[in-house]
Amino acid sequence: MADLSFIEDSVAFPEKEEDEEEEEEGVEWGYEEGVEWGLVFPDANGEYQSPINLNSREARYDPSLLDVRLSPNYVVCRDCEVTNDGHTIQVILKSKSGGPLPQGHEFELYEVRFHWGRENQRGSEHTVNFKAFPMEIGKEHVGLKAVTEILQDIQYKGKSKTIPCFNPNTLLPDPLLRDYWVYEGSLTIPPCSEGVTWILFRYPLTISQLQIEEFRRLRTHVKGAELVEGCDGILGDNFRPTQPLSDRVIRAAFQ
Repeated sequence: MADLSFIEDSVAFPEKEEDEEEEEEGVEWGYEEGVEWGLVFPDANGEYQSPINLNSREARYDPSLLDVRLSPNYVVCRDCEVTNDGHTIQVILKSKSGGPLPQGHEFELYEVRFHWGRENQRGSEHTVNFKAFPMEIGKEHVGLKAVTEILQDIQYKGKSKTIPCFNPNTLLPDPLLRDYWVYEGSLTIPPCSEGVTWILFRYPLTISQLQIEEFRRLRTHVKGAELVEGCDGILGDNFRPTQPLSDRVIRAAFQ
């Protein structure tokens, strides 16, 4: 999963019973102010929830992270499905990765999800020293071009389109700029299951203003649906507020 404010990577391996998964499917949730996810999804009340504010001065340098080389080498995805699910844009794919993760497990990049703000002052889920990012504005991001070019075709909820080629490696910083932090947290969307290792890159990527505006044209509803009073149907501000750090330690792979 990636948040283009400052690239985030996460690996989740929570186990759930089949009937529990079926029960949670179809449950409505959203980012509206005042909505309490914990009333419907108990895991959202856990102590080790994400996202968090990352205080760089309190991060603990861990030289052992350098022993496990962070060297994701994602496989280029052919015929990837891009979907507007009403909460975000998803790119569904499968591509193996590596990093400071539990040994003896094989992990796959399953999907890429995007979070953005209606304005440039906000949008990222995690914050660094209380600074939020919108999907940082700058030059056009070539790796996102395949996605942003088709967003007009999936403007409404439930729409999807297949793109012929998507290279997840283009969403990562330059190999020389891959300093990162690591901490243990949760999914940032319901059911907010814990057991997630978050890898947060120190240096941000950039995306052009034109590209981010393509995201801001998306809608949370199906085409032609009647909107409830006070809802404009614009898909944006789709980020969960930061959660308490509690007793967790943020580790840094750099000094």
